[in-house]
Amino acid sequence: MSELFDEVDEEVRREQLKKLWDRYSIYLIALMVLIVAAVGGWRGYQYLEAKKAAEAGAAFEKAVELSDQGKHAEAEAAFAELAVKAPSGYRTLARLRAAAEISARDPKAAAKMYDDIAADRSIASEQQALAKIRAAGLLLDTAGYADIQQRLEASTASGSTFRHTAREMLALSAWRNGDMTAARKWLDAIAEDGETPPSMRSRAEALQALLPAVAKS
Repeated sequence: MSELFDEVDEEVRREQLKKLWDRYSIYLIALMVLIVAAVGGWRGYQYLEAKKAAEAGAAFEKAVELSDQGKHAEAEAAFAELAVKAPSGYRTLARLRAAAEISARDPKAAAKMYDDIAADRSIASEQQALAKIRAAGLLLDTAGYADIQQRLEASTASGSTFRHTAREMLALSAWRNGDMTAARKWLDAIAEDGETPPSMRSRAEALQALLPAVAKS
């Protein structure tokens, strides 16, 4: 008798499953097709992105070779093209290198390019900070101390990646513009930072020796 009930239960289950399948099979099939398509699309996207990155890397290396060979006009053009077409990582590197190529013939234009990079919020903060340093470096001989201070003072904070370079540039700018009080301030900051590189510490001591006696404590 129990076997009969088992067979009846099995038949009922089959009938219920058939009804469910008849009702929902189209949705299940559509879902499976969507999953397969999504996985395929993602894999395709990954492949294309990897291909683009590899092509951009090869093009970037070629542009660097042109620069190393002294073909700066060609290198500049290559970096400028990458800055527009390459994936985001190479795009930023290409913008930095394009500015570097221009700097020898047109420092002001290069500084403007660095300023644009520094103001671009889509770029990593360290690359923004590097662009600020490079722009200031190009303008160090021509800009007033107030300009250099506005550009770099935020980068001198403890823990900032380029604080040592920023402090040295500010000390040099202050000294060249005759602001010995500001020069002393930044030279002291260099001397008091235990992580200041030895070579920079030596340069700071040499500059400090050039300060007039009235500016010394």
